[in-house]
Amino acid sequence: MAQIHLRDVPSLRPPGPADLLQVLWCPFDHPALPRTAVFWRTAASVTDVLTTPPEPSVIQSADYLPQPCLLSPEVVTEYPDSEDLEHAVHRQMETCRTWQVAAEPDEWDEDELTPEDVYNSSLSVAPGWKIGGWTRWGLTDPHPRLCGACGAQMDSLLTVASSEWGETSKSWIPHEDRDVSASSLNPYPEQPTKVQIADGNNLHLYACPTSLEHPYLVLIQ
Repeated sequence: MAQIHLRDVPSLRPPGPADLLQVLWCPFDHPALPRTAVFWRTAASVTDVLTTPPEPSVIQSADYLPQPCLLSPEVVTEYPDSEDLEHAVHRQMETCRTWQVAAEPDEWDEDELTPEDVYNSSLSVAPGWKIGGWTRWGLTDPHPRLCGACGAQMDSLLTVASSEWGETSKSWIPHEDRDVSASSLNPYPEQPTKVQIADGNNLHLYACPTSLEHPYLVLIQ
C-alpha cells in the first residue's frame, strides 16, 4: 500500500539500521476496515525489486486498491483539531473578525462558516496522506491512544486519506496541483491514490514511542 524511505522523510524513527517503512493491507474488511501490516526494512537488503507492483487476484472493493503513484513528501505546519484545543484557546475562535484574514476569499461566509469551521479546514489538521501530525476528529470525540503493551501515549505514524483536499480545504492544495482540473481521465484530482476509506474518512496508524515491536493501533476518523 505504501513504501516510504527515510531519505525522503527524515522525521521517521525506524528501529536500528532500518531506513524503509512498508505498510501493507488486505483489501477486505476485517471486520470493519482493511487489516494492516507494518514492516521496517533496510533498503540495501532489498535486491530483487519488482518493476511492476503485483495486484491481488481478488479484492472486496476497488476503493482498497491504490492507484500506483509516486509520493512527493513536503513538510507542512499544522495545528491540533479544534476538539483537541484547551477550553481557553477554543474560546478565542468565537470572534469571526479574528479569522476572516485566515480564510481563502471564496471560503469565508459568516452565514455559512463559523470561526471553528475556518480553523479546522484552513489552519489546523492537514488533510491527505501523511507521516505523523495531528488527527482530525469527526466520527468520535478525542480519546487517548494508549499502547496495549506498556500504556504509553502512542504517536501518529501514518494517515491513509480518502482525499488530499476538499471543497472546504482548498488552501491545502499543493502549489503544483492548483492548476490541475477535473477531466475525463482524472475526474477526481483530489484523490490521486483512488483510495476510499469508510465513506470518505481516514485510516490512522499509531506506533508506540517506547518500542516499535509493540502492537500498532489502527483508528478510523
